[in-house]
Amino acid sequence: MRVLIIKVYLRAQWVHSLKEKRMIIKSIISRLRNKFNVSVSEIDYQDIHKEMAIGIVAICGTAAIADSTMESIISFIEENTDATITNIECEKEVF
Repeated sequence: MRVLIIKVYLRAQWVHSLKEKRMIIKSIISRLRNKFNVSVSEIDYQDIHKEMAIGIVAICGTAAIADSTMESIISFIEENTDATITNIECEKEVF
């Protein structure tokens, strides 16, 4: 069993308020939960309206599935938001 942990950092230059940012974050989080059945949450920058950080955790059976899931999640985020991905941190823990 592998635990996939992904931290995705995003920047949205056009966002002017925390309310606008939260609408974007909630949309991304709900879409990820529905499509990939993963645990997702905003993990950092809650009070900075142009910066976003999303934490994603998934349980995978093999390393190949973990890699495929990670690539699919990153592609999905890139395709479904206008925010720019500034950094991606990924860990795969074996249990």
